[in-house]
This record gives sequence, C-alpha cells and structure tokens, in this order.
Amino acid sequence: MKLPHPNPVHPDYMADPFVLRHGGAYTAYGTAPADPSTGRVFPMLRSTDFVNWTRLGGALVPAPGARGAAHWAPEVSEQDGLFIMYYSSALGSEESHRIRTASATSPAGPFTGIGRVLLPDEGFTIDASPFRDPVTGRWYLFFAKDFLDGPRPGTGAAVVPLADDRLTPLAPPVVVARPSADWQIYERNRSHYGREWPAWHTVEGPFTVHHDGRYYCFYSGGAWHGPQYGVACAVADSPLGPWTDLGANGPNVLRGIPGRMIGPGHNSVVCGPDGCDYMVYHAWDLDMTARRMWISPLEWTPNGPKCTPEAG
Repeated sequence: MKLPHPNPVHPDYMADPFVLRHGGAYTAYGTAPADPSTGRVFPMLRSTDFVNWTRLGGALVPAPGARGAAHWAPEVSEQDGLFIMYYSSALGSEESHRIRTASATSPAGPFTGIGRVLLPDEGFTIDASPFRDPVTGRWYLFFAKDFLDGPRPGTGAAVVPLADDRLTPLAPPVVVARPSADWQIYERNRSHYGREWPAWHTVEGPFTVHHDGRYYCFYSGGAWHGPQYGVACAVADSPLGPWTDLGANGPNVLRGIPGRMIGPGHNSVVCGPDGCDYMVYHAWDLDMTARRMWISPLEWTPNGPKCTPEAG
C-alpha cells in the first residue's frame, strides 16, 4: 500500500522540488523567493515519515551581486559526509544563468558557495541534476542548456561525466533530449538573444533514475507557467546514451488534470520508507497563485513510467 500524501504536501511556495534521502530522514529543497528575514534562498523541508514536512529555513546566502530571485532549482549529492548543492543563478539578465555549487557537512546546511561556475563554456545553463550510476559508481551531471540551431530551437537536456570530486566535467556535453514537438513550445514570437524566434521551445528539469537495467531521464516540457507543462522521459542503456525520447506525443509520464491542478513538472524521484518509488514535483493551484510541492506514486509499467496525481 502506498503512503498517503495530502497534496500539496506543504502550503508554501516550493517549485522545482528535490528530495534527498539520508540518515533515515528526507530533506526537500526548492525554488522560492528569498526569505525576507534572513536573505537565504532555497527553502528546505524535513520529514522522518515522508508524509509530514517541517520547515528548516533557507539553505544558502546568495553570492555577492546575484539577485535572490534569480536562484533556481537546487539539487544535492552526498559522498563521504560532504553534501554538494548544484543550482543556477544569474548576475544580470536571464541569459546569464550559470550552474554554481555550494557545500555543507549536513543536509540541512548551511551551504557555503564553492565559488566556481561548473560549465563556464556552455553559456546559459540551469537545472543541474547530479546522478551516481549504481552500476559503476561514477558521477554524472544532467542539466539544461540552450540550442540555437535546428528546426526547433530552445532549451534542451544534456549530460556530462564528472570526476570523483563531483565538480569537474571530464568530457563535452552529450545531448539527452532536444525539443521535438509542439507541446514543448515555451512561447511563439519570442524576443531572445537579440532576435525574434517564431517558436521557442523548452525541455528542462532533467532527473535520471536507473531501473531494471535501463536509465530513464525525466524532463519537463513547455512553459512552466502554462497548462500544457508536464513530464516526459527519455531512455538509454548508458548515462551517456544514445538516448531515445519517449515524449514526442506529449508528457507521457505526468500531466495536469483539469479542475484539480495545473502544469505539474520539474520532478525528482525518491524511494519512500515503504520501498516504493515516488515522484516529487511542483504544480500550480487552480488560481495560479503558487507552485507547491506534490508527491505521488511512480509506477513502472510495460509502457514506461507513469505518475497519476492523487489530490488530497
């Protein structure tokens, strides 16, 4: 029997939620406006039963010059007692977003900036997601970047192998999933990079899971503020691919439900205390006032992974 989750599981703004399971407890990290009392970004929640969540405060003090509102999508890896947070921040326009890192000796932080851009030659980069291959023990970093060529320009997902320090890329990025369908259109006639694009697309928020001998990279497509936003996936036999996109016909893993919730996406996956896999994601309320954290069972079906939201 799956654990009951009264969705949304927390009343506060909590976009791009990532959950780390460590030491018998769960810590959630998300995107939200900076805490006005401390200036810290990335709210944290803690749970020991994976159902009830309590606030821990913000994880990180923004770097000098970085705008608090321009800190997005934190995820955390752990090895030998050192926790590394990956996130993006912008020092100027949205196009200046780059992946940065911070470290701590506890999942609850506080995290201190390491002071380096992880992929300095890649331009706009967001949504960093660390993945340790359970087969080989090697680390990889999945992330989103812009592709300006091809028939469907826009943001897509890529991956690089990392050194054991979890900070040093070992090879150029490999494409995981680029936009391939109209449901992934972010905006038509968008002014961006000094020109107007007839259709700008978005594939973002990659998160990778190893299941039954294969690798599944979940991603979100479309406009994060629109009702078409949802989750699809790509599949491969290796973290470096080649990857086959299963989302050509729409968000095949998770999509909104009219009258219940809007635009679910930017997910992570974590094993619950019952041994079952769960998808953690954000979704808008019907009045579009906030993106809040939801948790729903992830089912591995013969036709691929599926997530069906259960409203509380």
